[in-house]
Amino acid sequence: MIYSNLIAQELSVANKQVEATIKLLEEGGTVPFIARYRKELTGSLDEVQIAAVRDRLQQLKELDKRREAILKSIEDQGKLTAELEKRIKDADTMSVLEDIYLPYKPKRKTKASVAREKGLEPLAHKVFEQESFDLEAEAAKYINEEKGVANIDAALQGARDIIAETVNESAEAREKMRKYFQHHSTIKARVYTGKEEEGQKYKDYFEWEEALKDAPSHRVLAMRRGEAELFLMLDILPPEEEAIALLEKLFIKSSNTASEQVAMAIKDSYKRLLSPSMETEMRMLSKKKADEEAIEVFAKNLHKLLMAAPLGSKRVLAIDPG
Repeated sequence: MIYSNLIAQELSVANKQVEATIKLLEEGGTVPFIARYRKELTGSLDEVQIAAVRDRLQQLKELDKRREAILKSIEDQGKLTAELEKRIKDADTMSVLEDIYLPYKPKRKTKASVAREKGLEPLAHKVFEQESFDLEAEAAKYINEEKGVANIDAALQGARDIIAETVNESAEAREKMRKYFQHHSTIKARVYTGKEEEGQKYKDYFEWEEALKDAPSHRVLAMRRGEAELFLMLDILPPEEEAIALLEKLFIKSSNTASEQVAMAIKDSYKRLLSPSMETEMRMLSKKKADEEAIEVFAKNLHKLLMAAPLGSKRVLAIDPG
């Protein structure tokens, strides 16, 4: 089976156990049924392991389904190269796959697409290369009032819009930002003005701040409830200056007037495009992690409750009616 080897490695079980479990799941077997009545086939995998096989199998199938859709979309555009196809086939997570696809994704109207319609893409490419040239003289060539490029500043603004989108669509930049957000983000909660009395049950979080990676699940879930009930405002962000510095290190190649334009575009890209996108990802990841931890705690507590002696040390008289 195409997925069994990977799942077996990830769960540290034998491949034949995973193969048997996948076969039983695809035949319609439920997790409790397989765990209780098919031990001889699964090598005695328990409910938790079987559920992990089921969930990972579903993830991998969804990943491959999306991979095929992306390959078809790019091929239909006539932009699929051997190198790009390899990158797509090697992508092992949905985030990486979507990052690769982002530059080829059909777009709604954006600032960059408007700038391209105005004929400013060649200027953006020249600026992004950051070679020494007369910036204002080059930008002046693109002034065209009919297209809405009234002056040099308008031409440079359009070029920066295109560069900002290029930075946002860079798979390397997005991966660096994703890791940076994961390791350095802070979750901040504050109360909405005027909601102090009504939201008293969330008073502990009226002015709360801590590292996201250290925040326990119950606290993350409590703050999210406060946000959902419109008592709290939540932000999940890392230090902005350091994030922008990481991007500058990746894209700034020189020190001239073109590089200054690129630096401005990077700052805009981070604030307007990358940061909101990464914050959304962190919200999803932190909720998933908190939900999983909460379920694990509830499961352990329920197990203790169900396994406790119902009457303690009381004597029980049993009568055999036979």
